[in-house]
Amino acid sequence: MPTLFTFPNPVNEKAARTVAAGVLLVVIVALATGWYWLTLPLALGFIARVLSGPTLSPLGQLATRVIAPRLGSAKLVPGPPKRFAQAVGTVVTVVAAVTWFAFGSFLLTTILLALMVVAAGLESIFAVCLGCIAFGYLMRMGVIPAETCAACNDISQRYRQTA
Repeated sequence: MPTLFTFPNPVNEKAARTVAAGVLLVVIVALATGWYWLTLPLALGFIARVLSGPTLSPLGQLATRVIAPRLGSAKLVPGPPKRFAQAVGTVVTVVAAVTWFAFGSFLLTTILLALMVVAAGLESIFAVCLGCIAFGYLMRMGVIPAETCAACNDISQRYRQTA
């Protein structure tokens, strides 16, 4: 079972954007309908994706096996920043679920879900991954070691891949 709890590297950006679109859709439904119970499956999905990439995530499976292949050839991007972005999403959605279920805080849950609208919207619509940007800053500051993502540390590798 060593491959069950691994995150893919590289990642198909089209699949990542499809997952973000699914997250965006669920968050918009939760906000529009008041169905804040949806924060729980959102949080569980993020936890599954951090632990295993798409393997344990129904949304991840749909994105990688069904939708992304129909969008054309894969566009590969480094995996570690995407995993970091999923971890940030995990924190936000777990806190949103806790604030809703444990404290019944409409305001804080709404704010946290609004943050998810921004992040998932940017990723799914414009391919701007806020978690990936934060990952890059943390690498440059030395908080994340360079060996965590060789492709992130050496941008020339990305140019060789596209050539």
